[in-house]
Parts: sequence; structure tokens; C-alpha cells
Amino acid sequence: MKKKSILTCFIFLLSAVLVLDCSAYDGVSWYTVRSKNRSQPRLDARLSVIERYNAAWIDTAHGDDSEEKVLYLTFDFGYENGNTERIVNTLRDKGVKASFFLLSAPIEKNTELVCRLFAEGHAVCNHTQHHRDMSKCCDKVEFTWELSGLEELCKLKTGYDMDKFYRPPEGKFTEENLRFATELGYKTVFWSFAYADWDNNAQPDPQKAKKLILENTHNGAVILLHPTSATNAEILGELIDEWRGMGYDFRTVKSLP
Repeated sequence: MKKKSILTCFIFLLSAVLVLDCSAYDGVSWYTVRSKNRSQPRLDARLSVIERYNAAWIDTAHGDDSEEKVLYLTFDFGYENGNTERIVNTLRDKGVKASFFLLSAPIEKNTELVCRLFAEGHAVCNHTQHHRDMSKCCDKVEFTWELSGLEELCKLKTGYDMDKFYRPPEGKFTEENLRFATELGYKTVFWSFAYADWDNNAQPDPQKAKKLILENTHNGAVILLHPTSATNAEILGELIDEWRGMGYDFRTVKSLP
């Protein structure tokens, strides 16, 4: 542990003194265009670079014509305000496994809850230490610090190893980021549906949110939700029941092709 900590400190100090020209790397913000009739959205040509690095945003093995219907519930977990625990309780009660992309704050401040995620079979994944714009991170040393530092913190605080899946904060990335993640053994995971649920001071109406989510549910969907959302905490149980009534099964990102 001591040797690993020394190495991590060295990486951090080295990244702090490097001055690099990032102009060669064009940052991209992830987006999806919603489809009609609950069909899978299509990948915009500008984003097709992700296919070179085995990144995922949808389950390509379960398309519109697939008889097997699957969904991936994913949560970007930056801090706890009481709603994350409500969501984890609902997932437990409904027998659903989900995927959580963590920052450092919940690992440090809500360690017991993070341990629950591991113990209850959820995928616990990497969302970087500091939620910085990773498209501006054009050096592998910097990139490695953001991901490996979080891995080390998680192992130290919980005793568990994080799952090797990474989601760029706000979906901002470059091709270099995709390559770095792959070289570090990570699969980068984006999403095929998200909605405006992150502002705690402007939460969407629960019934309108539920309607929007169900109207845009498609086979193989990777659904991005924020567990700090009071709306999500209120409607998640109903959504799970509705999805099951539609024939959907739930998987973690570990099952993504």
C-alpha cells in the first residue's frame, strides 16, 4: 500500500508540472437524438470515433427486433443528499441491479452506502476524482491520476476494487481520452437516454418525468439518472414496475457488449 501511495503521489506531482499543448485534441460533448416509437436512437457520425475503442452507449446486441428486452440503469453519483439511499433501497426491494459511476465525495463521506452498492451486487464504476472536464486532459499522466486515484481511494476506504467502467463527466471527451481509458483497462460508457434531473432546485414534475422516460424507453437502453434527484427517488419503483410490465429485464454495465 505504501509503495502504491508513493507512486500515485509521484504521478500527481508530475502531472502538475507538465505543460502541454492541447490544441491538437478536439473535445466532444456526448449527445443522443431521441427516436420515435420507442426505437433505438442512432449514433451521430461525429461520435462514431467511440467504436474504435470498444466504448458503449447502448446494447447493440439487443436491437429493436430482439425478442429479449433489456435495460441498463446507470446513476452518476457525486454526493448524497438522502435520495441516493432511497434509490438503493428501491433497487433492493425490487430486486434490480444497477450501475453507479462514483466521484470521490461519496466514497469519503458515505463509505457505508458505497459498501452497500458492492455488497448488493451493483456495478461500482469510475466517474473520476474531481468531475473535471476530461476533454481538457490531454496527457495520460493526468488522465491516469483522475482514474487511478479514485480506484485507490475506493480500495482504501471500502476494501473493494472498482469495476473497470468509466464515464466522462458531463460526457465530455476526446479520442485521446478513449485511448487512455482503453490502455488502463477501462470500458468507456456513455448513455442512450438522459433527461434534466440534476438540478435539485428545479426538479421535474414526477408524473411528467415518468411519462417522458417511458416514452423514450427502447431496447438495450443505457439510461442515465442522477441519484440526488428527489423526482427519481419518488418514481423509480413505479418505473421498474412499468418496465417489467413491458417485458424488460435489468442488467449492469458488466453485460454490455
